Amino acid sequence: MLRGLVVDTSGIFVKLCYTGLFAAVLLVVLVLSERALRSPWGRMMRAIRDNETAAEALGKDVHGRHMQVFVIGSAVVGIAGAMLVTLDGQFTPTTYHPMRFTFLIWVMVIVGGSGNNFGAVLGAFIVWLSWVEAEPLALWAVDALTVAMAKDDPVRIHLVEAAAHVRPVLMGAILLLVMRFSPRGVVPEAVGK
Repeated sequence: MLRGLVVDTSGIFVKLCYTGLFAAVLLVVLVLSERALRSPWGRMMRAIRDNETAAEALGKDVHGRHMQVFVIGSAVVGIAGAMLVTLDGQFTPTTYHPMRFTFLIWVMVIVGGSGNNFGAVLGAFIVWLSWVEAEPLALWAVDALTVAMAKDDPVRIHLVEAAAHVRPVLMGAILLLVMRFSPRGVVPEAVGK
């Protein structure tokens, strides 16, 4: 009994340590991003994003800035990849699912608000929570709706097996709702005066 308690407690401790590490890395990246965004360099990058031709006409090295942002973005993605491997323990090509690692990230940014770091973090939390809780809620709903059916009823078995497919449908619904009612995201980019 004591051994089981120690194993369970150690698992919780490791997850809490990972959560602390994740929060610290997120805070550092968020603070550095906000500082860069509010600096002259950030204003130049927004000008290039909004109108490359005008920025180039003003003497800005647009190609060089694109390369610079690509390198910075790659560094942040590298940190995220290191955090993912720290969580999962390994990363093999066969475990890569475009729905999980590409599409969800795009949905997170769109839902949160493109051009706003805090919006991206909020969108990531909303989409992640929705993704994680979609299947358990679908299973609960199937159990509630099929309580009168026998456990081996083919319709009930099909509905239980189809509960995992609620996730992509829910992501599509969230994306459609945000694009319809708040096209700039939940926290849109602040427009300067």
